[in-house]
Amino acid sequence: MLTLTQDAARRTAVAAQGFADLRPAGVPSRRHLQRVLSRTQLLQLDSVNVAVRAHYMPVFSRLGPYPMDLVDDAAWTHTSRRPRLLVEKWAHEASLIPIEDWPLVHLSKRAGWWRHYGKIVDRSPGLVQEVLAAVKERGPVGAGTLERELVGPVKRAKGAWWNRSDVKHICEYLFGIGELTTGTRRSFERLYDLTERVVPPEILTRKIEADECARRLTERAGRALGIATEAELRDYYRLAPDVNRRAIAELVDAAILEPVEVTGWNRKAYRHFEARTPRAITGRALLCPFDPLIWERDRTERMFGFRYRIEIYVPEPKREFGYYVFPFLLDGQLVGRVDLKADRTAGLLRVHGAFAESTVDKARVLPELAAELKVMAEWLGLSGVAVGARGDLATPLRKLTK
Repeated sequence: MLTLTQDAARRTAVAAQGFADLRPAGVPSRRHLQRVLSRTQLLQLDSVNVAVRAHYMPVFSRLGPYPMDLVDDAAWTHTSRRPRLLVEKWAHEASLIPIEDWPLVHLSKRAGWWRHYGKIVDRSPGLVQEVLAAVKERGPVGAGTLERELVGPVKRAKGAWWNRSDVKHICEYLFGIGELTTGTRRSFERLYDLTERVVPPEILTRKIEADECARRLTERAGRALGIATEAELRDYYRLAPDVNRRAIAELVDAAILEPVEVTGWNRKAYRHFEARTPRAITGRALLCPFDPLIWERDRTERMFGFRYRIEIYVPEPKREFGYYVFPFLLDGQLVGRVDLKADRTAGLLRVHGAFAESTVDKARVLPELAAELKVMAEWLGLSGVAVGARGDLATPLRKLTK
C-alpha cells in the first residue's frame, strides 16, 4: 500500500479543491464557474449574511472577484441560451448541486430530517394537496405567501385546524422528498416551485439504482477531497455508513479509489485516481466557514493543524476568535483567521479580529492578508477595510489596509 506524508496529503487535498489552479486574468465567466464546480461538486447554502452569503464565497476564494449574478443565473434562472446549471437540494446540507446530479442525490437520500414533519401529513393530509395546488397555480412562491393564502387569520379544512407553521413545515417536507424545489430566490427568500418545472424531464425521470447513486456520489466526494478517510467521503454527501462503505469497496475494485496510508493518520485513506499532488502550492484565499475545504473539522485539524469552530452560537464573552471567522489559506497552509463583517451602511469590510497561527511568518502573512481583504472589500462593493483591535495581527494589519 502506498504511503504518503502528511504534507503530500495536504497538498493533494488543497489541489483537489481547486486552490492549485490559477485565478482568471480577466472577468470570470460561466466556464470558470463550471471549473470551480468540477472541483467542489456543490455549494452549501446558509442564511447568515454577516459578510457574504455562503454560496458566493467559495467561488470568490477560487476565482477572485467575479460578478455574483454568475451564480444567481446558474442557480435561479433558465433560458434556452443559458440553461440552468444548478438546483437546490439537501446534499451535504442545503446545497446548490449540478442539475444533472439531482437524481443521484434524490434517490440516495429518500429519508432525512424532513421525515419528522410526516406527523403533519398524517394529521392534515389535505394540506399537502392544497400546498401543491397553490404552488402549481402561483409558483414560484414563498412560504409566507402560501401561509396567507391557505390559512389567513384562521382557516378550517377537512376537520383539521391548520396554522402558519404547518404550511411552512409542509413546504419543507415537500422540498425534502423532492416534490418541490426552489424556482428562484428573492432577497434570499426561497420561492418554491414544482420540481417538474425546474428539473428537465430527461433528468427528473432518469432511473438509477440506489447503489449506483451512492457509487457516483462517493466518486464525486473522492474527486472533491483528493484524499480522504471513509468517514470524510461519507460526510461530503451525508450518505449512510453501510451504503458508503459498500460504494468505496466497489470503487476500489474499479481502481477509481486507491487505498493509501498517510503518515500520522490512524485510519486508512483513499486517494482518487485522478488526484494530483503538486510539489508546491502558491496563492491565497479567505475561506468562509462553509467552504468545503474545511467542512469536516477533524479533517481540518488533522491535515492543517488548525482547530476551527464556528462560534456564532457561543455567547460573546466566551468566543475565542469571533462571531463569523474566515480562515486564511496561504501557499496551501491555513496561517491565520479574521472575524469579518460587511458594514454596508458605512461601506466598510470590518475586521473585528485578526489572528495568526503560532508558527507562521507574520511578515509573509500580513501583506498577503491585507491585499486579499482589500480585494474582497472591492468585490463586495465596499469602499475600504477597517481593522479593529483584537488579535496579534490587528495593529500591523490596520497600517497595511489604510
